[in-house]
Amino acid sequence: MAKKVGFVGLGIMGKPMVRNLMKAGYEVTVCDLVAAAVKEVEKDGAKPARSAKETAEKTEVVITMVPDSKDSEAAILGSGGVLEGSSKGKAVIDMSSIAPGASQKIAAACEKAGVSFLDAPVSGGEPKAIEGTLAIMVGGKQDVFGKWADLFQPMGSATYCGDYGAGNTTKLANQIIVALNIAAVGEALVLAKKAGLDPEVVFNAIKGGLAGSTVLNAKAPMMIAGNFKPGFRIRLHQKDLNNALQTGKEIGVPLPFTALVQQVIGSLVNEGKGDLDHSGIANFLEDMAQCTVSGK
Repeated sequence: MAKKVGFVGLGIMGKPMVRNLMKAGYEVTVCDLVAAAVKEVEKDGAKPARSAKETAEKTEVVITMVPDSKDSEAAILGSGGVLEGSSKGKAVIDMSSIAPGASQKIAAACEKAGVSFLDAPVSGGEPKAIEGTLAIMVGGKQDVFGKWADLFQPMGSATYCGDYGAGNTTKLANQIIVALNIAAVGEALVLAKKAGLDPEVVFNAIKGGLAGSTVLNAKAPMMIAGNFKPGFRIRLHQKDLNNALQTGKEIGVPLPFTALVQQVIGSLVNEGKGDLDHSGIANFLEDMAQCTVSGK
């Protein structure tokens, strides 16, 4: 296995992913625009780099974990980016959730430089990142996936989905299901609460039936407690649904329910709630009904 791994992007997800790689025996060199984030994982044993380019120069493979398409392109293709510090035979694995077309653009540039590329977005939020049990959706050449498959194991379970962009297309499908599911949970619990029921009793009654889901189990307790500490921020889900709607437009797939939830999320962002956990989608429904799930 590759012993020297680079990691660019130390946000909510990146920091625990780095820690799990180090626990598995990898030497990890890190870079982030926020110096405090670098110092935090440096205390855990990571080696700091001054740029994405330097990160690539010192390692065999670089993982990037940044917010959106423009950030991935800047981190990998931009001045002082990963590709400038890479050389033939090295690899770049972008674990950011971005538009499939952006992944394909990055892949083409990497191929031209003789550098392998995989798009490998994740699902599971901060709790799964900490546990090392993320769902990882991988796009790229199958032989490249096979070469680097062991690298994913400390972070979660990886599934090969197809050629370049397939990982991010799969992630968009995931994000549609999650967003609509959260909206449905919020709507149902607001209904229950305004009808005079205890939302926790309703949750316990339905979680073992057909309505049961990972989303219900993770997000209903947060709504009931009124705890919207971010594991995955509303504004990041807004970005993902925007990428889904744009991709749908490009390939001729109407996404009417995705568009509706995107409008709900847009309203919350405009209210200054974009940094809440995406379970905060329930806030929109609470406001319309003038009823708080967590209230007395």
